[in-house]
Order: sequence, then C-alpha cells, then structure tokens
Amino acid sequence: MSGKFVTIEGCEGVGKSTLTAGLKRYFEQNGIDAVFTREPGGTPVAEKIRGLILDANNDETTPMTELLLYAAARAQHTEEMIIPAVNAGKIVVCDRYSDSTLAYQHYARGLSESVCRELNRIAECGVKIDLTVFLDLTPEKGFSRKGGADKTDRLENAGAAFHRRVYEGFKAIEKREPERFVAVDADKTAEEVLESVIAIMKAKGVINK
Repeated sequence: MSGKFVTIEGCEGVGKSTLTAGLKRYFEQNGIDAVFTREPGGTPVAEKIRGLILDANNDETTPMTELLLYAAARAQHTEEMIIPAVNAGKIVVCDRYSDSTLAYQHYARGLSESVCRELNRIAECGVKIDLTVFLDLTPEKGFSRKGGADKTDRLENAGAAFHRRVYEGFKAIEKREPERFVAVDADKTAEEVLESVIAIMKAKGVINK
C-alpha cells in the first residue's frame, strides 16, 4: 500500500466533523490527494448498516449484534473504499474506525476484548492505520458543546455512565499505543485543533506540505 490511512477518534461532540472539514480544505488548497470517509458507513451497503445501528427505535439491539453489525459495515467499507484508495496512493481520512469498537463495545458495553480485537482484525482486511488522531475532550464537555444528545441516535442516548466508559476506553488505548494513537486537546478553538493535527501529520510523515 503506497498511500496513508488516518483515523480520527473521540467521544460525541468533540469536533471530528469540524476537523475533517478543515483538513479537507487544507488538503485541497495544497494539492494533496485524499479521500474523506466515516464509520459506520462510507459506502452504500455500510451506510444502510449504519442506519440499523444508530436508529433509536432499534433499542432491542443486543451488544453482540451491535458489534457484529459494526464489523460487517467495516469489512464492506474497508474492501470497497479504503484499500483501493490507499493502494492508489491517496491519503484516507476516516471519522472513526476500529478503535471506536474497542472503546464502545469493549470498554463501554463490556464485551470481550479478545472477541472485539479478533473481529476488528477480520474486518480490517489487512489494512494498517498509519496515524490515529484522538480528539481529547470529556463526554460531559462534548455533549454540552453540541447541546445534548441527538434523540434519534441510539448510541448518543446510552447515558452519561456509558459515555464516561467510552472516554476511559480511548484513554486506555492512548496509553497502550502512544506512537500511533496521538491525543490532541480538543478543548481549544477549531483553528488551533486543525493546526495541531496538521503539525502531527507532518511529523508522522503522513503529509509533507
């Protein structure tokens, strides 16, 4: 694979969409060939699975079913979009990826870490994450920033204790893999966060301009 694969992680309301939009502008201005995508979703089939996962009306969904749906969406997304783009020499920037599975389904839902990691391994189809940017902001601040949970989103409405466990899960991943999983203080302006992320991307060899 000749391109680069970058993922953006964090709790709800931390500014992932804002950062993605800023990176897209910067890349376009500097002639950097990139693909921007998201999980769950990114392709027609994966977007349909996203609808099943997040629909607040599907409150009977079990944690294991949720995990398997995420894995199915990821496998489709990775094979159909991510791998071809990276092989074509492009930078792929993905809003959430397999670290979210560990944070949400293992640390927050309590599912087996080994099962979550094995399903991640299968669904990643051999792709390697070159850099993960973790937008570090507590869920309390994140939900305050976005004006509360989206009532149509099942995961956002999982409760304060659930989202605290998600945050603690992300912090555990940061401690385990500090070279790949790089934290950025998201309690700053959007411009400051964007500048920090661009600097990290340059330092890690993801971009050179």
